[in-house]
Amino acid sequence: MSKVILKTPAQLALMRNAGHLLAQVFAELDRFVRPGVTTLQINDHAEAFIVDTLKARPASKGQYGFPYSLNTSVDHVVCHGIPKAHEVLEEGSIVNVDITLEQGGYIADSSKMYAIGAISDDARRLVDTTYEALWKGIEQVRPGATLGDIGHAIEVHAQTAGYSVVREYCGHGIGQQMHEAPEILHFGQRGMGMKLQPGMVFTIEPMINQGGRGTRTLKDGWTVITRDHSLSAQWEHTVAVTAEGVEVLTLRPEERRG
Repeated sequence: MSKVILKTPAQLALMRNAGHLLAQVFAELDRFVRPGVTTLQINDHAEAFIVDTLKARPASKGQYGFPYSLNTSVDHVVCHGIPKAHEVLEEGSIVNVDITLEQGGYIADSSKMYAIGAISDDARRLVDTTYEALWKGIEQVRPGATLGDIGHAIEVHAQTAGYSVVREYCGHGIGQQMHEAPEILHFGQRGMGMKLQPGMVFTIEPMINQGGRGTRTLKDGWTVITRDHSLSAQWEHTVAVTAEGVEVLTLRPEERRG
């Protein structure tokens, strides 16, 4: 992975726009994701909205040979789930939808958990705790803080709730390329690692398991599941380090305060 690319104000404006468009994709899916829908239908609906309505590009499609526009990770799938025509979302399931979008030469990356109908209290607690852990990490982002501060905050929150943090997959710098430096671990020690500075843009995307943190990749080469088949949840935002602290570039309407 190359050196960190600090974004200029003009580049940040382009990334902010891509993030705003990506938030609109999730708003569209909020009306679409429900019991009885297949994960391939989610993919196709999102792709059509990105291309036809937003006039943008689904950046995941073709990246590393991946044939779809998003990932759908259901229940014990940790990440990189492949949309399928035969995978019907059932009442009680949880699914992470992970989407990237490019417009103006810059990419935004975000994911959201969806509860399919009524879900169990245990599943709801995992989903909510993972969302809280994401924000614990985001709250650490400011000039002079370290990457270890982010990972530590996430790990402590997850472990305090009795969960484990997946270590094989991490956040990443992002810009004109989907994956840039630095890597953003979701575990770590305070004060350790690279110091943050204005102009850095990266994703924070903790994957939290109900059971052990062990994972394995299926034969399709993409789908990652929990080794013990326990539930897994993930949330993700693209954030920028600013002179004042942090800006969440992919913030969705329901997350805006004030």
